[in-house]
Amino acid sequence: VCSILSYFYRIFKAKIRKMNQRRHTFHIPVMGIGFTIDSPAKVAHLGIDSTISLVDDMLVEKMRKFYSEKFELPYQEINNKIDDFRAKRITSYLNLMKEIAESKIEELKSATQDKREEIKEYFHLLPDSSELKKEFIHKVEHFNMKDVKSWFKDHLSIGNVDVNIMTKVDKHNYRNGERLPVEYNDAHAALRGFANSDLNSSVVLSAGMNPRLYNYMDQFDDFYPTEDGELKKRIILKVSDYRSALIQGKYLAKKGLWVSEYRIESGLNCGGHAFATEGYLMGPVLEEFKANKDELIQQVWALMEKALLSKNKPLPHKPLPLRMSAQGGVGTAEEHSFLLDHFEVDSVGWGSPFLLVPEVTSVDDATRKQLADAREKDLYLSGISPLGVPFNSLRGNTKDIEKQARIDMGKPGSLCPKKYVELNYEYTEKGLCTASYRYQRLKIKELDALELPEGIREDRYNKIIEKSCVCVGLGTAALLSKGLDTKVEGPGVSICPGPNIAYYEKDSTLKEMVGHIYGRNNIINRKDRPHMFVKELQLYMDHLREKIDEVKTDFSKKQEKSLVNFNENLKEGVSYYQGLFNEMRHSFEDTKQQIAKDLEESKQKLHDFGLEIRRKFSEA
Repeated sequence: VCSILSYFYRIFKAKIRKMNQRRHTFHIPVMGIGFTIDSPAKVAHLGIDSTISLVDDMLVEKMRKFYSEKFELPYQEINNKIDDFRAKRITSYLNLMKEIAESKIEELKSATQDKREEIKEYFHLLPDSSELKKEFIHKVEHFNMKDVKSWFKDHLSIGNVDVNIMTKVDKHNYRNGERLPVEYNDAHAALRGFANSDLNSSVVLSAGMNPRLYNYMDQFDDFYPTEDGELKKRIILKVSDYRSALIQGKYLAKKGLWVSEYRIESGLNCGGHAFATEGYLMGPVLEEFKANKDELIQQVWALMEKALLSKNKPLPHKPLPLRMSAQGGVGTAEEHSFLLDHFEVDSVGWGSPFLLVPEVTSVDDATRKQLADAREKDLYLSGISPLGVPFNSLRGNTKDIEKQARIDMGKPGSLCPKKYVELNYEYTEKGLCTASYRYQRLKIKELDALELPEGIREDRYNKIIEKSCVCVGLGTAALLSKGLDTKVEGPGVSICPGPNIAYYEKDSTLKEMVGHIYGRNNIINRKDRPHMFVKELQLYMDHLREKIDEVKTDFSKKQEKSLVNFNENLKEGVSYYQGLFNEMRHSFEDTKQQIAKDLEESKQKLHDFGLEIRRKFSEA
C-alpha cells in the first residue's frame, strides 16, 4: 500500500511541476561577459529564458546603440559624464531587450501568412510533452484563423530576460578624486539598473554572498511580493551546496526578500569561474536539495513573514513558489530528463554547447572554430582570473596570445582599459587589478627584493604574470561578432567554456541544439563522453591530486584534516552514485556498465589517495 501511495504521490508531484513549468525545461545561463549579452533579442520571443551579464556597462552601451540602429529605434548616448551613468545604461539596455522581444512576439501573435514559419518554429522548439504544443497541433488541425489568432494572444509569451550580477565584483567608484557613496559601487549600480527597468524577470546572484549588496536590495519595491504572492523582480541564487543556499536564503528572508530559485551548479564541471566545494558532488547535493525543499521553504518563509510584518509590507497568504534548477556539464537528452525526473528540478541549464550556436550567442567566427576543434587537453582550469578564483579556459585563445606578446616584450600585464576588477588594495587606496601592468610591475619589484632561489622566484613570477584581463577579453567577442570597433578593448578574446565543450565538434542551429536537448536528434558524434556525474568526479579527483601535491613543506593538522575530509566526501559521493545507478531500471541502459566501471576505478583511486595523505602527514 505504501509503495502504491508513494507512486501516485510522485505522479501528482510531477503533474504539479509540469503545471508550474515555463515554456521550456532548459534555460541559457550567463556565459562570460558578452557571449549572452544579447541572447534575449535572439531567443526570448521563442519562449526561451536567457541571462545577460551586467559586469560591463561600456559593452552594454555599445550594444544598445547597435540594436537601436538595427531595429530603427531612438538612441541617445548615455556617456560617463552623466550622473549614475552605469545604472542608467543598464536600465535602458534591459528595456530595449524587452521591447525587442515583445515586438517580435506581437508579430507572431498577429498570425499573418508571412509569419507562419516562425509560428511553427515557436511550437516546434517546445518539448513534445508540452501541453501547449499539443494544444497548438489540435488548433492547426481544426484551423480557423480568427480562433487561432485569439488563442495566440492568450498563450504566446516571451522567455525571461534575466540578468547576472557577480556579487564580489563591486568596485568603489570615484568622481573628481572623491569616493562616491557605496550605492555607486559597480554591483550596487548594476542592481539598481535592473531594479529600475521595466522587466518582470530575475537577477541571478553569483560568486558568493555580499551582505552589503543584499542589504541594499530591500530598497526596491519590485523585490517585495504583493498580497497575491506576485513578484515583479525575482531573486535567483547560484549555489554549489545546500548549506550556502540556506544561509543566504535566510539572510535575505530577514530583509523580507524571497529567493524564487536556487540555481545549483557543479563546482567544477561548469564554464567560467569554478567554485569548488569541499568534495561535495553534484548528485548528492541535488539529492539534499530535493529531500529538504519543503523544510527550506518553511524555515525561510517563517523569517520572511516576520520581516514583512515588521516593515508593514503586503503579506501573501502562503509561502511563495520555489524553483530548483541545475546546471554544469549536462550534455545529453537522457541526462536532461534524468535531472528533471529524479531530482525534480524545474529547469536545466545548458551553457557551453550554445557557444556553438550562432543564432543564440555572440562569439566571433575564429573563436567559435577554436571551440569546435577543442578537445579535453585544450580545456583546463587556469589561474588567469584577477579574482583569484580558478577559471575554466581554452588554450591558445587570442587574449592569452596577446598577453604572452607583452610578456615577451618585458611588459607583462594589461593596460587595464575598463578597470572593473580593481579589487586589490596592496599598493593603492583605490585598488588595482592583479592583471594590470601597474600591479604586476609593483609585485615583480617586490618579488625581486626578496632575492629568492631561482626556482622559487620563477614559480612566483609565473603566478604573477599568469593573470589575464578577462573583464575585457570576455566581452570582445560580442563586438567582433557584430563588426563593431574594438579600439579600446583590443582584438584579444578570452573564452571560458566548461569541459563539456570537448564533445561538440561543429556549429549547430538553434533547432538542432534544442532538438538535441529534447532527444529529437543527436549532435554528439563521439562515443566516449563520460556521464556528467562521472566527469565531475574525475575533475574533483584531479583537483584533489593537485591539492595533495601542493603539500610539500610546513605540514599542519589543518591541511591534513582538509584533505582527509575532501577525500571522504568524494568517497561518500561515489557510494551514493553506485547505489543510485544500481537502483535504476530504465535509465542509461547503454552506458550503465561503463558508469559502474568508472565509479569502481574512482573508488580505488580515492582509497589510494587516502593512504597517500596519511603517509605524507605521518612522515612529516
